Amino acid sequence: MTEGDGDGDGGPGDDELTYADAGVDIDASEAATAALIGAVGADTEAEGSGSEYAGLLDIGDRYLALATDGVGTKLLVAEALGDYSTVGIDCIAMNVNDLVAAGVRPVAFVDYLAVDEPDERFAEQVGEGLARGAELADMELVGGETAVMPEVVRGLDLAGTCAGLAAKDGVFDGRAEPGDALVGWRSSGIHSNGLTLAREAVTRGHAYTDPCPFGDYETLGDALLEPTAIYTDLLDPMRDRGVRGAAHVTGGGWTNLERLGAHRYVIDDAFDPQPVFEFVRAEGNVSDEEMHRTFNMGTGFVAALDPEDAAPLADATDGRVIGRVEAAEAGSGEAAEATVEVRGLEL
Repeated sequence: MTEGDGDGDGGPGDDELTYADAGVDIDASEAATAALIGAVGADTEAEGSGSEYAGLLDIGDRYLALATDGVGTKLLVAEALGDYSTVGIDCIAMNVNDLVAAGVRPVAFVDYLAVDEPDERFAEQVGEGLARGAELADMELVGGETAVMPEVVRGLDLAGTCAGLAAKDGVFDGRAEPGDALVGWRSSGIHSNGLTLAREAVTRGHAYTDPCPFGDYETLGDALLEPTAIYTDLLDPMRDRGVRGAAHVTGGGWTNLERLGAHRYVIDDAFDPQPVFEFVRAEGNVSDEEMHRTFNMGTGFVAALDPEDAAPLADATDGRVIGRVEAAEAGSGEAAEATVEVRGLEL
């Protein structure tokens, strides 16, 4: 079957779909990443910083930060619709948001476009999206590379690397503390992670070109292509309010909060998920737990800080106090482990 054709009834009558079933095993991916880091001997955290979102290099009085990421299988939706105009925004967003989560201001970006054959039409669309993303992130595009590799790439792949700078006392510690409040900010939709699961669910009984039954989207594909939100405007307000650590809610969904330390993260007032998430859940018969372990579910960025500063930060930035940090419980003779609870759902 060609993706997008659909050959089933979809919905709850089909087998329950998981991210691993769709082709992405998060646990296996994390193990492979750890093996790579171990093999190259990389120090993923600069001395004095707890960031897990960017590589920090001490350059004297400041840190030079680097983050690298791509658009992922969202590109297959763009290919199906013949519309690459927004994927450049996603490429920028997935990188700059990681820097912001570390407390770093993005300053420059380079892209890498790999194609099986040159095509001026989609290259122009990709470029327009990159330019728009850089504008939204308030940083410079300083170059890039286009590689033609017909024996390696089918269609295209788009990735990039973002550089940022921060004073040494400007980066976030990266660790929450019990008693902290959690402030969240709304996502724009699925963003650019979990698309392998979303695509599998949607195409069980539909094509990307089918009319979209929710929102202002013309087609289902358009809903999946909604660009990732960019959160650089949060950087100064978060610094002003003494944010200890922040989480960019990407691959792994709400479990990204566990990067902030071995605590219990209780979310009781998250933003409501956009309708696209309910559509994916229903069409793929995806469990609520799997949805929250894969997608942002309406909240794309979270910060931990003192409770007295939480409401002012939220009020100044269109955010919301969504929960709190509690001490994790450890078993007898065991170290405490991070846990996340979203509206009573234990992840």
